[in-house]
Amino acid sequence: VPRYVAEPVRRIAHDSGAFVQGLAFHGPRLFESTGLNGQSSVRELDPTSGRVIRRRDVAEEHFAEGLTVFNGRVFQITWRSQRAFVYELDTFRPVAEHTYVGEGWGLTHDGRQLILSDGTARLRFFDPASFSEQRWVRVRDGERSIDQLNELEFIDGEVWANIWHEDRIARIDPATGRVVAWVDASALHASLNLPDPEAVLNGIAYEADTRRIFLTGKNWPAMFEVRLRRVEDRAP
Repeated sequence: VPRYVAEPVRRIAHDSGAFVQGLAFHGPRLFESTGLNGQSSVRELDPTSGRVIRRRDVAEEHFAEGLTVFNGRVFQITWRSQRAFVYELDTFRPVAEHTYVGEGWGLTHDGRQLILSDGTARLRFFDPASFSEQRWVRVRDGERSIDQLNELEFIDGEVWANIWHEDRIARIDPATGRVVAWVDASALHASLNLPDPEAVLNGIAYEADTRRIFLTGKNWPAMFEVRLRRVEDRAP
């Protein structure tokens, strides 16, 4: 499948204490979920400066994971608590709470359904109102299953998924689960010279109006606006 390299257009400051689990735009506004027990939160960031505009902390017993904004509500899932929290967009006031089976890793939506990853090779599709599971697809590159699917973003009809502990992003057809392209973000990670092996790529956000893509990671001191350069295949 086609391969691309993520090249930095702009580097933006980012809270290096944020164990990033989810990143998503709603119009020009940027939202973030951070994890770890006792450190989990939902935040709104200034996408120009990276400054935290406001935040709401999550109860210590929950390890927050992916986040998305759907129908004017912020949805945030948890790793092992099997809880999904729903917040009012402008205040982060809790408005609903749902349960689901299994782990929660990444979260996005396609305009109709929420899409959840759980660390396996599955993408799971949920009804936003009831949080009931509607279907799932197995993600594969050729015949090989691609597991460790983590933070998610929906971009121009594709699901983009970080692969945990790898510096690459799978671009996935949500109808079939087939990987249609790969994005290599290793140069961004390497430029930060981070010694912690858990400071991995784990944030994808797409500003649809301007078609800008932003990437960051767990405890990264920077967030990058990027452009993609296709890597041409060479004959052996």
